[in-house]
Amino acid sequence: QVQLVESGGGLVQAGGSLRLSCAASGSTFSNYAMGWFRQTPGKEREFVAAIAWRAGRIYYADSVKGRFIISRENAKNTGYLQMNSLKPEDTAVYYCATSDRILDPPQTSSEYKYWGQGTQVTVSS
Repeated sequence: QVQLVESGGGLVQAGGSLRLSCAASGSTFSNYAMGWFRQTPGKEREFVAAIAWRAGRIYYADSVKGRFIISRENAKNTGYLQMNSLKPEDTAVYYCATSDRILDPPQTSSEYKYWGQGTQVTVSS
């Protein structure tokens, strides 16, 4: 079992940056692919980015491509989401999650088994 804790959310102006962290415990982080998702009230959880267990494959949603960067430090059991050029439409609760599909990380939430509690990101215009 993996416990995940996100941090780094907050309030930022449009055009600004934030770096989210996802700290893992309870199991070897490098045994899993990692994904970031986000959700706003009344909407389904939306894929943001995913990274394979050794960062071999990385995927981004079209809406964040070129602005967000996903990364991981397995030695620190931590994953990251660097968010640049933030827009008001990026406002959401952001969640990290892990998947057993270590080589080709999935882009659908149903394929992720363990989830963090989420961190709020609010981008003001």
